[in-house]
Amino acid sequence: MNYIKHLNAVFQQFSMDSRLNPTHISLYVALFQFWNIHRFPEVFYINREEVMAMAKIGSKATYHRCLKNLNDWKYIYYMPSHNPYKGSQIKMLKFGTSGDTSSGTTTGSSIKQVVGQALVSNTNSNKQIENKNKPKLPKNENEVLDFFKKKKWPSIEGRKFFNHYTSIGWKVGGKIKIVDWQASAKNWMLKAAEIKKEQTEKELSQNRDNLKTTKVKDYGQPL
Repeated sequence: MNYIKHLNAVFQQFSMDSRLNPTHISLYVALFQFWNIHRFPEVFYINREEVMAMAKIGSKATYHRCLKNLNDWKYIYYMPSHNPYKGSQIKMLKFGTSGDTSSGTTTGSSIKQVVGQALVSNTNSNKQIENKNKPKLPKNENEVLDFFKKKKWPSIEGRKFFNHYTSIGWKVGGKIKIVDWQASAKNWMLKAAEIKKEQTEKELSQNRDNLKTTKVKDYGQPL
């Protein structure tokens, strides 16, 4: 998969397709990134929440509408799943070769679309892409603890992080391989800080409530 030729061709296609809006392009780029993470397979599974977060789409209705549009306009093949425990499937149609088909736009002009064409790339290029996408995981627990210590976080959080991701095979959401464990560790720290802040605010709120009383007491009465 020569992703440079593909991206050059698909963005040229975007510039000629008047039906697209920024949300369509954002969604396509997010899908391309997940395709990249999965090493460009013929078909791959997606998780709606993860794709929406990466594409910065807040509405489920907008997400499904744009996904259906990209399918209808022959940028992708979308195979929805009605099983809540199994993600939908996506096939990215390949761009970047000479074959093309025509499809009308909202202005009535024809646009070029390349569907299912094989892309030519040399062996060295493929090896470079594979090495770049190879998951970067810690060598051992000590490397994780050293990283947390460097960031001035307690070692117990480093152990929690290492044990959690080791138990789920170093995958995000149980599906996508982690490509940079240090970035995931930073997200872990941010989440832990948010949880600690929420707990502190909750404790302060409870303490304030305990100091309040709705009863009017008469301290002149004998005990």
